[in-house]
Amino acid sequence: MLDPTLLPAIGDIDGKALSRLGSLEVRLAQTAAEIRQAQKLRYRVFFREGGATAALASRIIRRDFDSFDAICDHLLVIDHAAEGTGLRGTPAVVGTYRLLRQDIAERHDGFYSAAEFDVGALVARHRDLRFLELGRSCVLAPYRNKRTLELLWHGIAAYSAQNRPDVMIGCASLEGTDPDQLALPLSFLHHHARAPEAWRTHALPHRTVEMNRMPKEAIDPKAALRGLPPLIKGYLRLGAHVGEGAVIDRQFGTTDVLIVLQMSAIKQRYYTHFGPKPERAAA
Repeated sequence: MLDPTLLPAIGDIDGKALSRLGSLEVRLAQTAAEIRQAQKLRYRVFFREGGATAALASRIIRRDFDSFDAICDHLLVIDHAAEGTGLRGTPAVVGTYRLLRQDIAERHDGFYSAAEFDVGALVARHRDLRFLELGRSCVLAPYRNKRTLELLWHGIAAYSAQNRPDVMIGCASLEGTDPDQLALPLSFLHHHARAPEAWRTHALPHRTVEMNRMPKEAIDPKAALRGLPPLIKGYLRLGAHVGEGAVIDRQFGTTDVLIVLQMSAIKQRYYTHFGPKPERAAA
C-alpha cells in the first residue's frame, strides 16, 4: 500500500515563494521530499527536543507523520544558506505549519482537532462559512524569533488570500499535563478569551479538563500573558478566542486549547502588516 506520508501536498500557489527575508523564504511544500523534511523537523522539535512520546513507526524512520499529512498543505520556512537533511546541497526546512481546508477535510476524515474538540458542531452552526485548520506548527530552535514567526504569518496571509477562509481553527498547546500547575494561564484564557456563545466549541466530554480553575479577580493578567506560549499570544493579538474546556495530550506532554479566529475579527493593522508586500516577496 502507498505510504500516505509520501504523497505531495495539494492546493499549491504556483510553486512560488510567498515571502522572503534574506536567505529565508516561506512557501508551500512542492514534493514528497519536502514534506519528509517537514516531518523530520517536527520529529526533532516534538520528540527529540520536546520530550513527546513517539510511536514505534516514527522512531524507526525519525519522522512525525500521520494520515492527515497526505491531505494537508505544508507551509515551509526554508533557509537557503543552510543545508538540509536530505540530498547534499538541499536547503534546510527550519519552520513548518500544516494547513487543512474544510472542503478537503470533509472529503476525508474531517479535521485533526475533532479528536479533541467538537468542531463538527461549530462548523454545522456556520455552514455558510469556510473553515481552515492550522496545526503541527514548529520552528527549529535557532530560528525561534520574530523574523521566522512573521514569515510564517506572511505565508498564512498569502494562503488565505488565495483560498479565502472565513474562520481559522486549530489546537494550541501549553507545556505540561497537570492542569493545576497551569491554573493561571488556563483561567486567564477562560475568563478573558473564551469565545462568544455562537463560536464556543466544547472539548469532547470524555477528554475535557476544566479551564476555570481560579476566580477572575485572582488573576494577574500580565503574569498570565507572560506564561502563555508565543503562538497563543500571537493568536490573541489577532483577535482569536478559545473554546470551552482543555484537553490533555499525554503523547505530546501538553494541555491543548482550541483556537477560533474569525477572519473578519482580525484588526486592519495586522492585515496591513502581514499582507503581501512586494518588497518582501521573492523576485
